[in-house]
Amino acid sequence: MNSVTKHSIDDLCALAGVAKRTLRFYIQQGLVDRPLGEKRGSHYSERHLEQVLTIQKWKSAGLSLERIRELLQGDDGQLTPPLKPKAPGSVEVWSRIYIQDGLEINIQPERTNMTPEQLRAFSKQVMKIAQQISTNMGDEKS
Repeated sequence: MNSVTKHSIDDLCALAGVAKRTLRFYIQQGLVDRPLGEKRGSHYSERHLEQVLTIQKWKSAGLSLERIRELLQGDDGQLTPPLKPKAPGSVEVWSRIYIQDGLEINIQPERTNMTPEQLRAFSKQVMKIAQQISTNMGDEKS
């Protein structure tokens, strides 16, 4: 039996972690498909949920809604956003993570394809390694 999961707007918003207003905006902007059915009978499918989660993932990676729209309208079917060629005068978002005095990591979230949680875990590991190296270098000097 082939059953299709039907979500109300409240269910979809709860599953995706977005406000109703945000979902409606995404639909208005053409980022998410319109609901199936009409008026009180309208509902959302797993495809809608996947669309919203993809938008959220790309937003958390630092992409603008304009860039996300470009990616969604492309027919190449890529799961990760391709790197946009740099143009003269283009603006890029970089994150600078302080590790210790004189040591920082510069990360461009759009290009790493890492979630904020993954970036935090990465930073913590780098901090541990930097601390170990500093400690070991101090031991060798003694």
